Amino acid sequence: MEELETFFDDISKIKNEEEIIDFCRKYLIHGIPYIFTDNQDDYYEFRKRIANQFDIKFYEIYITGSVKLGFSPLKQKKFDDDSDIDVAIISSQLYEKMLEPIYDYQMELRQARKSINVRELEQYHSFLEYTAIGWIRPDKLPKSFGVGILKQSWFDFFKSISYGRSEVGNYKVSAGVFKSYSYFERYTISSLKQIINAQIKIK
Repeated sequence: MEELETFFDDISKIKNEEEIIDFCRKYLIHGIPYIFTDNQDDYYEFRKRIANQFDIKFYEIYITGSVKLGFSPLKQKKFDDDSDIDVAIISSQLYEKMLEPIYDYQMELRQARKSINVRELEQYHSFLEYTAIGWIRPDKLPKSFGVGILKQSWFDFFKSISYGRSEVGNYKVSAGVFKSYSYFERYTISSLKQIINAQIKIK
């Protein structure tokens, strides 16, 4: 795949931390995603749709992953019909709002008013690990969390804009919320460094 080869060739030329940051910002974060290359208006409408749902700004909506580039450097495959649309919402307001039910859930666990099995506890710990780096991922919450903004209503909304029901086309849409742009950028840079290190080991 020519695009993937070009990507790996470009990152092999990166010499320092500053160039890693520039590459990350230029190719992995900013710009029009691959899936909207020929229709920037739909990109705006898609972001606006999500922004209106959560009462945030459209520019706080980013598309990441293989749908941004047109391929996955980690999986080394092109974006295809089996790929998902990964959305990063960057909003401290929404992040704090979503933390409120997590606080209540944590207090119930702490005061032994709620019990969860070992598998759910492991899943919850995974959720907390992401939260510790400024990223709320509702898909990591255990079933015992129940309903509310972090479960049923969240997934119902993204289901409603998946598989041909929105501007993005016939794909599943998934999302998470970052506390700030800084957390989002640092996570994306970390992912890029993993790709670079993996290529170094291969060589």
